[in-house]
Amino acid sequence: MLSALRGNLPENWMRQRFWFAVIGSLLAAVAVGLSAYAAHAGLDEVPRHWLQQAALFGFGHGVALSALGPMAVRRLAFIGLACIALGVLLFSGSLALGALAGLPTRAAPYGGTLMMLGWVLHALGQWRR
Repeated sequence: MLSALRGNLPENWMRQRFWFAVIGSLLAAVAVGLSAYAAHAGLDEVPRHWLQQAALFGFGHGVALSALGPMAVRRLAFIGLACIALGVLLFSGSLALGALAGLPTRAAPYGGTLMMLGWVLHALGQWRR
């Protein structure tokens, strides 16, 4: 099964790779805004920390998705980037909603796990590029 996932992407998937660059750029833009808000909104220490963490992970992974998305030609690398994108949304989104709306941050560990899985899958997909 792993060998089937390591193959090249079908042509219809190849056209979809640019979405990682779009999503990554939007994540980075939102992260800059979150960081600025955290710095200037006069929040308490914990919400400010959560927003800064959300911004840090959103920005770093957004830049990575923008750079790596167009180069993901293997299925496993593509799936890895999809896991990273979903993981950032869950992790950073959970922290941001916790800081701004007082919602529980229960989705953050799932997002972190997805990000780690995504990086491993991307590495395996790029290994035999």
